[in-house]
Amino acid sequence: MVDYKKIGLVNTRKMFAKAVDGGYAIPAFNFNNMEQMQAIIQAAVETKSPVILQVSKGAREYANQTLLRYMAEGAVEYAKELGCAHPEIVLHLDHGDTFETCKSCIDMGFSSVMIDGSSLPYDENVAVTRKVVEYAHQYDVTVEGELGVLAGVEDEVSAAESHYTKPEEVIDFVSKTGVDSLAISIGTSHGAYKFTPEQCTVDPKTGRLLPPPLAFDVLEAVEEKLPGFPIVLHGSSSVPQEDVDTINKYGGALKAAVGIPEEQLRKAAKSAVCKINIDSDSRLAMTAAIRKTLAEKPAEFDPRKYLKPARESMKKLYIHKIVNVLGSNDKLLEK
Repeated sequence: MVDYKKIGLVNTRKMFAKAVDGGYAIPAFNFNNMEQMQAIIQAAVETKSPVILQVSKGAREYANQTLLRYMAEGAVEYAKELGCAHPEIVLHLDHGDTFETCKSCIDMGFSSVMIDGSSLPYDENVAVTRKVVEYAHQYDVTVEGELGVLAGVEDEVSAAESHYTKPEEVIDFVSKTGVDSLAISIGTSHGAYKFTPEQCTVDPKTGRLLPPPLAFDVLEAVEEKLPGFPIVLHGSSSVPQEDVDTINKYGGALKAAVGIPEEQLRKAAKSAVCKINIDSDSRLAMTAAIRKTLAEKPAEFDPRKYLKPARESMKKLYIHKIVNVLGSNDKLLEK
């Protein structure tokens, strides 16, 4: 058993309470490798923001759970080295699909886990979520549950169509499971292809696809049922079109990629939504920078020469999200 507190990590309880009261959201950035982690920590330190390092089941398999555990410990020390005396860094399991996966992460030093039973019948979702909560709370690990289904594909998580969260279920679910936060479905979606062209309208000025609006009425109904309770949005990448254009310019084939408009995420962040998940935007920023570098310097073969600009591009993205979308800058408990 690895004690996350001994390696300098924190759980989400205090940061979520402060975010709900303050009308902002904590960034939850997925990472799979060192460059992503470096960029996330650099951005968090420069903006004085708490941050959640998210690891999916697929990322654990790709990068190795032991290496990821030490990368998280290294992230804390790296933040201190960069000048943040009291970093607030969470290591969170994104979309844990079984009790066994969640338990393994808790035992390996994760300070927060998500158990996603949203595809199960309601009673089974309650049962598996409650089981994870009972185990996690023994070690002061916080737990995120989910009601409703998000469409799209990201890592091993996929669904053909979304189903909005039913507000009438949330009180029963939270009281029976004891979860610390709840992911809901209001129209966000996983991946870079969040909506079909048929679901979108066309901007007459730019010709770009415009996604359907989020269901803020569902969010408001959930907030009414659970006042002050921490709410989470998954699938909240905005899919920056400049990165999509760069990827396509240098040999990519991203067609009809469209994300969640940032003005809608700003609105959500001012509500009880206190954690917003972003993964695809980082992938796009990294891929765009790598494609551009390799196209402009075709003789280059040193990974550092194309991963460094990729890291800088991701850092710029993370800072933008923290400052201009989520509003979590200058929100550390101890400066």
